[in-house]
Amino acid sequence: MLRIFHNTNYGFIRWWRVAAIATAVFIAAGMATFGITGGVNYSIEFTGGTLMQVRFAKAPDVAVVRSALDAAGITGAEIQQFGSPTEFTIRARDERQVEAQAAGAEGIAKSIQAALDKQYGAGAVEVVRTEAVGPKVGAELRSGAIMAMIIASLFTLAYLAIRFDWRFGLAAVLSTSHDILVTVAFIKLFGLEVSLTVVAAILTLLGYSANDTIIIFDRVRENLRKVGKSQSLSGILDRSINETLPRSIMTHATTLAATLALLLIAGEVIRPFAWVMFFGVFVATFSSIYVAGPILLWIESKYPRSAAETRGRSVQAEVEAPARSAGRRVERASAR
Repeated sequence: MLRIFHNTNYGFIRWWRVAAIATAVFIAAGMATFGITGGVNYSIEFTGGTLMQVRFAKAPDVAVVRSALDAAGITGAEIQQFGSPTEFTIRARDERQVEAQAAGAEGIAKSIQAALDKQYGAGAVEVVRTEAVGPKVGAELRSGAIMAMIIASLFTLAYLAIRFDWRFGLAAVLSTSHDILVTVAFIKLFGLEVSLTVVAAILTLLGYSANDTIIIFDRVRENLRKVGKSQSLSGILDRSINETLPRSIMTHATTLAATLALLLIAGEVIRPFAWVMFFGVFVATFSSIYVAGPILLWIESKYPRSAAETRGRSVQAEVEAPARSAGRRVERASAR
């Protein structure tokens, strides 16, 4: 069996200050753009309105397209190139037009198509897809997305509180919160459109990051039982990260490969999801090492374990050691 990064002994935790400065600068840059350019770019699903993806026979002048829509009374529309030079998306988000969605969404789409046919001639512009969402539905979807992320975080906290003690659970939840902040900063800095697929990517990232942290913390717990206080917690963290490194490399490499395929060939509609997932793989790895670990060190320094907890851990290790040894012997016998 191929084993990469086996028996490594890298000192990860000693670089936590550098990592903390880097992630703080990135988050600050992302948050600063909110004050400069406003909020994130929500899709039609959250704002309400009409979106049309159209394909022209030849690359048009955007100014001419805008003037044709203005002449038809569709003011303030957003026109963006979508993939090839002949494909564009048109978003009608004017408040009066958005309110009209409640009465009949097809009216705005027909008005846009009529304006383009008048300017370029019938059949010169192909409507690839049309999406229309009323303002009430958009508000419900946005609140539902926020609630989904909150519920996912609460379930993660509850699971970690049961699986580990509160120190590990708190460190993991704060690490996951860091992932959300960094991802929001990334979305804002790169101008990605926040749609339901992007929310799905964020929720996937929450689970992916939590799983990565749990794998490392589970190994930390095992090593704490083995060595007790004969080794510092930072040393145990480094040891645990190195022991799980081969698994992490293989898992992240395969995930990156699948995500890269989405980025290259899946098309523009799924590309924001793929970008968030691609970035999220690195964020999950980073936070499980340089955020969760240092936070656990800080919590342990402020609220150290009692002597009774340490003794209980040692006794439990003595009890479990024969069972683990027997299990390993059975695995080796089965392999032979």
